[in-house]
Amino acid sequence: MAGQREGSLEAPTRHPIDWRDSEFYDEGKLYSELGRVFDHCHGCRRCVSLCDSFPTLFDLVDGSETMEVDGVEHGDYWKVVDQCYLCDLCYMTKCPYVPPHEWNIDFPHLMLRAKAVRFRKQGAPLRDRLLTSTDAVGRMVGLPGISVVVNAANSTRPVRRALEKVAGIHADARIPHFESSTLRKRFADHPSLDPDTAFPAGPTRGRVALFATCYADRNEPGLGKDLIAVLEHNGIPVTLAEKERCCGMPKLELGDLVSVKRAREANVPVLAALADAGWDLMALVPSCVLMFKQELPLLFPGDEEVIKVARAFFDPFEYLMARHVEGQFKIDFAGGLGKVLYHASCHQRVQNIGPKTRDILNLVPGTEVVVVERCSGHDGTYGVKVETFDKAMKIARPVIRQIREAEADHYGSDCPIAGHHLANGVGNGAQPDHPLSVLRKAYGV
Repeated sequence: MAGQREGSLEAPTRHPIDWRDSEFYDEGKLYSELGRVFDHCHGCRRCVSLCDSFPTLFDLVDGSETMEVDGVEHGDYWKVVDQCYLCDLCYMTKCPYVPPHEWNIDFPHLMLRAKAVRFRKQGAPLRDRLLTSTDAVGRMVGLPGISVVVNAANSTRPVRRALEKVAGIHADARIPHFESSTLRKRFADHPSLDPDTAFPAGPTRGRVALFATCYADRNEPGLGKDLIAVLEHNGIPVTLAEKERCCGMPKLELGDLVSVKRAREANVPVLAALADAGWDLMALVPSCVLMFKQELPLLFPGDEEVIKVARAFFDPFEYLMARHVEGQFKIDFAGGLGKVLYHASCHQRVQNIGPKTRDILNLVPGTEVVVVERCSGHDGTYGVKVETFDKAMKIARPVIRQIREAEADHYGSDCPIAGHHLANGVGNGAQPDHPLSVLRKAYGV
């Protein structure tokens, strides 16, 4: 037919998410759109190698009486939804029918809509609400003395078996370690560089306000210290956002958009004020960066503060490479790193910034970087739930195999949680090395 084309050659674009419109929550319209999109996916099947949403869908279709989407019960659609963890890889790397193509397929945001409809109607189990309430859990568990007890308990097999039975958290899943000495506490007495010494370069203003993230603050504050050390070695003054709460990504993945709105109200004014004061914004966890760069602007289109924050936000290695292009990145490395296996996390890849982590590490003499661009399978809470842990490990299997075969001196991911999930699968007891940690090691600072 005239005007139709097979796939799109244009760069993908995204439409705002109309989550405050009542039609967004209309179940009949949701099922209609799910059926439309699933029918296109069934006819294409290009994404079968990604998450388990697509094999689940295709098995449902192939096992139906019609062997078409119209043969799948609407109630079974939720089996597909439950396997999507909003990594965005299908949208950014595989699907030829994303906007501006006329079929207008945005699979991740359709799954988000389905999750939001269900959350509004049914809420969520206590386990899922707790797992996504990172601030509340972190404040409670991170209290002095309590963190020691919790960390010890989480490493005890009988406790983990009981936790699996009672809470549905798989006994073999890696649970984050909690620190009472948070990054914020450690930074309080840090002798920071004078902000007035900042030197702009390219799109960067040369001074960074760090959104610590709940993970880097309470679970691995040492990674935050590594990032600060790298930035300051490059003459970049650093401060921490005066206050923050979780970026909202865990609640987004749950479909709890009201809580995402509360996170926006808490974080964005603080970060916008920092941007107005001449600070670049940065976070250590790629999911947090993606939340501010992409998801919040789509959830709150036309919100000037949200847009301002999105424009000021950088991935750490994106920032360093922008400085390098302008001759403002130090290459005074103290030594090589040997062989580094680097896992590119999904939420960094879909920022569409290119392989900046690889490019920076390749600047270190005596270093060989092996890049793995496959999903780790952790994907927020997906990798710890009893009903999805085995699937998460199956998704991770190709990456784990490459880690074992590489016999690298260092391996890790931009996402520290993904790194630990992969280490759990490797199973030799060795801890992953975050790319920022190995970069700090290369500097010898």
